[in-house]
Amino acid sequence: MARPGQRQSGARRSAPRDQRRGRRDDDVVAVLARTVRDVEAAARRGRVTPSVRTRFQAVALLLRDERARVRADTGLSDGRRSEQLKRLDGVATILATTAVRDAGLLALLGEDAVVSDAARSLVREMQKAAGVEPVVEEAAPADVPDEPATPQRRAVPQSVISRQLANPFLAPDFSAAAPRAPRPRRLAGWELLGPLLTSFERAGGGAPACMDLPFPTNRFTPAGLELMPHQGQLVAAAAAGHRTFLLADEPGLGKTAQALLAAEAADAYPLLVVVPNVVKTNWAREAGRWTPHRPATVVQGDGETVDGFADVVVVNYEVLDRHVGWLGDFGFRGMVVDEAHFIKNKTSQRSQHVLALSERIRSRTVRPLLMALTGTPLINDIEDFRAIWQFLGWIDDAKPLGELMDALEDTGLTPADRGFSAAARQCVIDLGIVRRRKVDVAADIPARRIADLPVELDGAAGRSIRAAEQELVRRMVRQYETALAARTSGVVEGIDADLVRRVARSELKDATTTTGENVFGMMRRIGRAKAGLAADYAAQLARSAGKVVFFAKHVDVMDAAEETFARQGVRFSSIRGDQTPAARQREVDAFVTDPDVHVAVCSLTAAGVGLNLQVASNVVLAELSWTDAEQTQAIDRSHRIGQTEPVTAWRIIAAQTLDARIAELIDTKAGLAARALDGSDEEVSSSADVQLEALVALLTDALRTSSGQEEALGA
Repeated sequence: MARPGQRQSGARRSAPRDQRRGRRDDDVVAVLARTVRDVEAAARRGRVTPSVRTRFQAVALLLRDERARVRADTGLSDGRRSEQLKRLDGVATILATTAVRDAGLLALLGEDAVVSDAARSLVREMQKAAGVEPVVEEAAPADVPDEPATPQRRAVPQSVISRQLANPFLAPDFSAAAPRAPRPRRLAGWELLGPLLTSFERAGGGAPACMDLPFPTNRFTPAGLELMPHQGQLVAAAAAGHRTFLLADEPGLGKTAQALLAAEAADAYPLLVVVPNVVKTNWAREAGRWTPHRPATVVQGDGETVDGFADVVVVNYEVLDRHVGWLGDFGFRGMVVDEAHFIKNKTSQRSQHVLALSERIRSRTVRPLLMALTGTPLINDIEDFRAIWQFLGWIDDAKPLGELMDALEDTGLTPADRGFSAAARQCVIDLGIVRRRKVDVAADIPARRIADLPVELDGAAGRSIRAAEQELVRRMVRQYETALAARTSGVVEGIDADLVRRVARSELKDATTTTGENVFGMMRRIGRAKAGLAADYAAQLARSAGKVVFFAKHVDVMDAAEETFARQGVRFSSIRGDQTPAARQREVDAFVTDPDVHVAVCSLTAAGVGLNLQVASNVVLAELSWTDAEQTQAIDRSHRIGQTEPVTAWRIIAAQTLDARIAELIDTKAGLAARALDGSDEEVSSSADVQLEALVALLTDALRTSSGQEEALGA
């Protein structure tokens, strides 16, 4: 597991580990296990609150310390030490699999992660609960100024202070927007956010979501570069005065260039760009390419290298908490949020910081440029729109705001009227939703296809996985039969489909605490069993067809694949979530520019967004995603502008296992964007739907088999 963040300067240990008293080793592991299961359960429910982040970081810190202590303890026998390390590895596995579900949690495992005071306090509480004497930390030296009592350390780069002092003419312009004249509110008593969201959820039948755009312009493009027509249209809209955009073009259509040149057209400087850590360096490069006369700076760690005089400031979500103070006072006239679906959970810390910065910019700047960029704005349900719309200033927690409210009033309709849904949807679109598909605007990008490669899991691993799946099914059958036997009324002929779904939901809900196999553990085991086979196939592709992008969800699957490539003499790059931006960019550059690097081994979470890997036309998906959107994002690292060959994504499917059933479900469930944005009539689904439907199918098949056997015996 990646090493958790460093402790803050000014605090050091005052007692060695071997002076702790009252330790009960089993209790330490038990406390860690209980806490990490709580965190895992919250992450599965999508409820990664600040308190969950604190518990996650506390587990990571205590786990690291306990592992180091066990290894160094000469009083333990080899057998006892091995047993303790094995149990700690189990906690580490849960911690790592939980981290890949949320980029904010993953960031807490990075070397530059800041340890919060709340996490330290919780570590001490956990130590006391396990009978461990907490380590006393000395206070910071007197010459170090105290920091505000906030959950996270706040930093102000020295160059930013220098900028504020160097020239009075550089002081931020905080002129507030002109007050809006009050209007009679015909819709004041109506609940409107629900109907607005529903208008997108129920859209379809050829109703795409894209505002009217003007004729494209290349006026702001640097010499030697040229925009595609669809890119030039958005820049022209910004030049014409439009200032809020949900740029939801399909992945691979050049949203970064559009955002940078829209800022140039709107003169929205200084410009704040908030991005995932994995693309931070790439954004600075793209700024140098598309707006070379605008200095760009990247915020790393505490910001020691920040150029306070830059026009473009790029910061990643993971360190936003410690910089939100000075960023809010910097005087930005524009803000871009890349991969904006990262803020869909409004209770998360990163979402709250993004929304707070947006509100501050809107309150202090006359018509700022606000852009939310995402090829997959809807991941789980239509509610994912809320945070993005709020960032853009279209709504608040309870109601539409400003221009959107005015537009709804101007329709003359209420939610009770028949035509309100279509009119309301158009009002939102006109505020700045821009959605174009590759098939419509980039016909020169070659086609893509998904090809499934079934593999047989032989040997002990295959037998173990099939046995585990059978145990999972038997457990659900027992729950079904117990519930059926306890029923006193309402007998249903045959299989009770409603009861089947209730049992499946219960299994999914209890997956983090159930003893034995569960759907998540099963998929991970299958991924490990497929790793070598998937890597073998990728190596064959690399030898015969050129560069290959290899995606996996779990670190151990990536490790196994890389061992296979090394054994076969295939050079590879490794793109992971625990790398620094500079290290990650070196790996990307090696894959893109070095003809001898044939494979990019990528984390589905860390490399599934923002990277340009179009030098490869073959993508191997060693593990399945839970959503069509995540799968599409990964494939579109290669299927994008600049690709000259048809792209094939090879999904490695473990035949006759849960893996094959998940693949079928993903294929039958279209992404939300197909209905809400592209005018499709296809069914809406989420990752939870796929997990639930997989369990429903397993249980239903088992009950049918059991019923068939009983009928045969009766005959």
